[in-house]
Amino acid sequence: MKKYAVIVAGGTGKRMQNDIPKQFLLINNKPVLFYTLNVFLKTFNDLQIILVLPVEFMSMGREIIDGYFNNERIIITAGGDTRFQSVKNGLQLVVEESIVFVHDGVRCLLSPDLIKRCYDQAIETGSAIPAIAIKDSVRIITDEGNEALDRSSIKCIQTPQTFHSKILLPAFNIDYKDKFTDEATVVEAYGLKVFLIEGEENNIKITRPVDMLVAEKLIGDFS
Repeated sequence: MKKYAVIVAGGTGKRMQNDIPKQFLLINNKPVLFYTLNVFLKTFNDLQIILVLPVEFMSMGREIIDGYFNNERIIITAGGDTRFQSVKNGLQLVVEESIVFVHDGVRCLLSPDLIKRCYDQAIETGSAIPAIAIKDSVRIITDEGNEALDRSSIKCIQTPQTFHSKILLPAFNIDYKDKFTDEATVVEAYGLKVFLIEGEENNIKITRPVDMLVAEKLIGDFS
């Protein structure tokens, strides 16, 4: 079946305290976005990438594609004001029945194995949401104060969140709500269940300067 990866890299990097968005910062002399794109392209030869970028940085994204990749396999489109709108913009370029991965552009450490497992699960059940166990104790704030939660029943959610296009495309036609923090919440609001699979500890989202140091070490270990 046809495969699309909607890579959402619409952030402007405010938490990184840098003028350049984090997806364009360098690790071992290559931009973060290079590693993200590369792992998807090398996992499936028939996969098409839809790269969603801020309008003002689309030319920088084009430079990365022209410098490192076959540009026929990567389409660039503009992001929106929210993640929901950015993903929706990307999905408008999905033109045939397919399995669609939606992935954070700054999660550059995922493995081909995770991508393949997401694909296999989505073929079987229609969706695949990577998730990992929480190691810390967790509490919920209540009107009376706070209370402990059973962490064994709580998961940290990652990407690529993966769906059959027959599920994901119509789900993104519903009206936006503030609770839509990822694609899984959109699909659930559309009325469908989602299925979790085991994620990866190394599949971190780069949001702070310390994350760059971790990513540099991990990429160096596996390069």
